[in-house]
Amino acid sequence: MAAATSFDQLSAAQIAAGVASGDFTAVEVARAALDAVESRDGEVQAFLQVTPELALEAAAATDARRAAGEKLGPLAGVPAAFKDNMNLVGTRTTCASRMLANYESPYTATCVQRLIDAGATPVGKTNMDEFAFGSSTESSAFHPTYNPWDTERVPGGSSGGSAAAVAAGEVTISLGSDTGGSIRQPASLCGVVGMKPTYGAVSRYGVVAFGSSLDQVGPFGRSVADVALAMNALVAGGRDPWDSTSQDCPVDFLEHLEDPVEGRSVGVVPELMEAAGLAQEERDAVLLAARSLEEQGARIVEVELPNIASAIAAYYVIAPCEAFSNLARFDGVRYGYQEPGCPTLAEQTSKSRAHGFGEEAKRRQMLGAYLLSSGVYEKYYYPAQQVRTLITADYARAYEKCDVILMPASPRTAFRLGEMSDPTEMYASDMFTISNNIAGNGGVSVPMGLGAASGLPVSAQLQGPAFRDRSLLTFARAIERAVGGACVAPAFAGRGGELA
Repeated sequence: MAAATSFDQLSAAQIAAGVASGDFTAVEVARAALDAVESRDGEVQAFLQVTPELALEAAAATDARRAAGEKLGPLAGVPAAFKDNMNLVGTRTTCASRMLANYESPYTATCVQRLIDAGATPVGKTNMDEFAFGSSTESSAFHPTYNPWDTERVPGGSSGGSAAAVAAGEVTISLGSDTGGSIRQPASLCGVVGMKPTYGAVSRYGVVAFGSSLDQVGPFGRSVADVALAMNALVAGGRDPWDSTSQDCPVDFLEHLEDPVEGRSVGVVPELMEAAGLAQEERDAVLLAARSLEEQGARIVEVELPNIASAIAAYYVIAPCEAFSNLARFDGVRYGYQEPGCPTLAEQTSKSRAHGFGEEAKRRQMLGAYLLSSGVYEKYYYPAQQVRTLITADYARAYEKCDVILMPASPRTAFRLGEMSDPTEMYASDMFTISNNIAGNGGVSVPMGLGAASGLPVSAQLQGPAFRDRSLLTFARAIERAVGGACVAPAFAGRGGELA
């Protein structure tokens, strides 16, 4: 190794191999990551809590296992961060809300534990939109997160802190949750790889719920291989008995990563490529991805998703209803912020919720309460579930003609903080991702370089049939080989975090 190498120049596999071979220790990598966070996060604000004690303790345990001659995990010494709706003993799990500002994690989420069991070093908890309600990480009760490519712009959301931490080179991999695009959209805006696996592929036990039929946990990384490595850790151990929706996913996501795509088919939906609100540079990024796959021998075919235009409407019925149900527990008695000085339980509950939740959280819960009320439920909730069935069937028919579907991940590049004050305009940020959550299929956002007009990251999205997520990463890797993949945002690359 060179005299001084910034750890952010290394992939997850390179870090794990270096620790295993003794080129450097896990503790050295942990200290480099913590130095990078100290040096960079004042500008990015990706973290809500940094955990140096946990990081150094886990790294020291990895080094001890190596010294004892034990086999190390595939993520040995790899710095990782976790969205702050995921429990980790020794940290607070706040969901970026005043409601849970002092909530200490009573146990560790399965997804977090599996990365740690694979050898990952827990560096901290990342910022998010409050309770995952948002697409910009501006609704956090504590502070916004800034896009490392332009700190006057948002990183996307709701997993904006996790995406920004990877893009700024503070950690190598991170975890986010995706209910309507909350991994893929911030991955797009921050220029990193972000994957939403098939619903049920990754355990959600220990992750604070937003929409229980929509939520899924997935990884961010600066390369497809890093995401594949993280996915291997997330599915290791098979079905989680603590999550009734968890399924066995017995595949090695690295096994076919370099397979050719020659002879395989890629679906494109013409109406999505002409959708109102889609920026030209994002359209160009998808066309570049299609061309790169075609040049590698893939066939581009047109497919139809006739009901996809109704996806946002259906989502903003189903998701608020599930959010209202899930957040009813935060009443200031059993969980969460408790308003002082209230003479009655009713007043305490009312004021605790009024002052504990932010505006967007209250907006979505009130919408959910209305939609579940008598006389309204039948008018909106039932039809939304019927639309969900139609969209799922549309995808099934489309996948009879193709292996994956290629489309935009975000309608535009990162927008400026405060630019979107209209909630409905913000909701449209997920116009290309929501349908996949409704159907429960997998999706991945792949960096496509910088837009010609904005100079900001642009991306393409691949979607695939349920539990064919490994195939998604094969196509994503094919695009990455042709285009070049992600990198640390130039303003942060190499600043702090050196391995001697």
